[in-house]
Amino acid sequence: MSDTPLEIGPDPTLLLVDDDEPFLRRLERAMEKRGFDVQAAGSVAEGIAKATARPPAYAVVDLRLEDGNGLDVVERLREKRPDARIVVLTGYGAIATAVAAVKIGATDYLSKPADANDVMQALLAKGDDLPPPPENPMSADRVRWEHIQRVYELCDRNVSETARRLNMHRRTLQRILAKRSPR
Repeated sequence: MSDTPLEIGPDPTLLLVDDDEPFLRRLERAMEKRGFDVQAAGSVAEGIAKATARPPAYAVVDLRLEDGNGLDVVERLREKRPDARIVVLTGYGAIATAVAAVKIGATDYLSKPADANDVMQALLAKGDDLPPPPENPMSADRVRWEHIQRVYELCDRNVSETARRLNMHRRTLQRILAKRSPR
């Protein structure tokens, strides 16, 4: 990575698409402080509408949204603005989804929780420069715990269904859920 400061460029427009409202608002404020002209959307439909009406130079799109797949927003934005730099965010760091995101036009792929500095590095990285590794990456235990919590919430907090989907014994899952989150 070069030592030159990151520059936004002449067009500072940024579209953020995420259905996690608190995360979306925090990231929106943080990116505005860094000089971006931010539009926020909480759904695939809203993201596509904003990408079509005013195609931004930059975009940060969550992969899984309540009303569909964030890759639909990436595709539409790529059609409207081929030079846009797009970062896909997800709570599900998987090789297959990363490959799919890059194939349809994403510039980079970050796992949640990503902070504004990680997003900024990914959006503004030049050429083949890779952003530096995160200063404080999540521990493997924390990643596992986050994944279990996410599946538990998606299963409407049903322990038996969550255990079945995670291929885990119900009692083991109950013990994990009863503990505090690892650091």
